[in-house]
Amino acid sequence: MTYLLLVVGFVVLVGGAEVLVRGASSLAVRTGLSPVVVGLTVVAFGTSAPELAVSVGAARSGQAGLAVGNVVGSNIANVLLVLGVSALVGGGLVVAQKVVRIDVPIMVVASVVVVLLALDGRISGAGGGVLVAGIVVYVIWTVAAALRGDDDAVVAEYEEAFGTPSRRPVALDLVQLVGGVLLLVLGSRWLVDSATDIAATLGVSDLVIGLTVVAFGTSAPELATSIVAALRGERDIAVGNVVGSNIFNLLSVLGVTAIVAPGGLPVSDEALRLDLPVMLAVAVACLPIFFSGYQISRWEGALFTVYYVAYLAFLVLDAMGSGLRDPFAIVMGFFVIPLTVITLGIVGVRAWRNRVGPDGRGRRSTRTD
Repeated sequence: MTYLLLVVGFVVLVGGAEVLVRGASSLAVRTGLSPVVVGLTVVAFGTSAPELAVSVGAARSGQAGLAVGNVVGSNIANVLLVLGVSALVGGGLVVAQKVVRIDVPIMVVASVVVVLLALDGRISGAGGGVLVAGIVVYVIWTVAAALRGDDDAVVAEYEEAFGTPSRRPVALDLVQLVGGVLLLVLGSRWLVDSATDIAATLGVSDLVIGLTVVAFGTSAPELATSIVAALRGERDIAVGNVVGSNIFNLLSVLGVTAIVAPGGLPVSDEALRLDLPVMLAVAVACLPIFFSGYQISRWEGALFTVYYVAYLAFLVLDAMGSGLRDPFAIVMGFFVIPLTVITLGIVGVRAWRNRVGPDGRGRRSTRTD
């Protein structure tokens, strides 16, 4: 029954997010908001709603490890798994210049801020307030930039994806909005309770459950949205959805959770030693890859996917106390990761040199997409 409740909780949680996004998007379009504003706010927040519901519920239930692991694991999964699989399925992903210049650095900075706030073993309520203030500034600034039409290509894709006003009754939109919130609350409660019981049964920490099972489940909306967008050719949306969701997870989900958690949000030494640094490294790894021609190629997507599988394998070995854990860490830490860093660094330097040109004044892009 516990495992069944876990599955049902996932289904209700993801379904609630989908219903919420549909109702809220339809209402937003009815009000005359720009489709790009709807995509950057309503949809981005909606895909982070499962993480918010689970983390807040876990924190209020005293399961701090589950709350932190959910966000950290979701951010790792969003980049390595969602972008990796989307690039593989879509034959590569085109990255908007705005995402490269602005959003990815913001994601990196937000990751650094979260790590710094957690260094003393707890994200305080005041620290949570700083994170929430950051998401408010980010949303206002992003919407203002979109309304100025700073990136016509991205705006055009959002117009195509969200630009048709709904003809259905307004009451249906309201029902979906309220119903989506209720489903999120119910699904998160079932998910947190069942995940906690499973962690106790298996003898592993709630942090590990949050980093693996729960993080994968709450990343399902991003995975589905990005794959569909990639298959439809809306590849900027696929990438922007992931980066925007990670920013929302770090600033709004962790921020709100730290505020509502009694005494702030505890962060374990285990998370500080491994999982938060991995999350930060994954965010930084986006920079050279995204700069290599403003796209994520299939081989880069395959690399991301393999790394996610390796990370999960490490967590499983660690939880089992396997003797293979240390050799695995040695191979990853002293061979695979350095080799990848060097490769990505070379790719980034070459891309930068090609863009700057021999005269140092830059080259005009010839891309038409």
